[in-house]
Amino acid sequence: MSKRYPAEQRERAVEMVLDHLHEYNSVYGACKAIGPKLGAGAESLRLWTRQALIDANQAPGATTEEQQHDSGR
Repeated sequence: MSKRYPAEQRERAVEMVLDHLHEYNSVYGACKAIGPKLGAGAESLRLWTRQALIDANQAPGATTEEQQHDSGR
């Protein structure tokens, strides 16, 4: 994840997207609307949200832990 945004800010942003997801047609739509309000790019926010869903076993993909383990080889 980007070093430009502190982890706490990323977590709050993702939480906001997930809390308001039902108001939008897609995750990207939510990120596009919410991102500018938080000073984050829509694509960055979409990637953070996608990774959070993977980490919560709500979407397929490699978890953050798995990615860190694989990069340490």
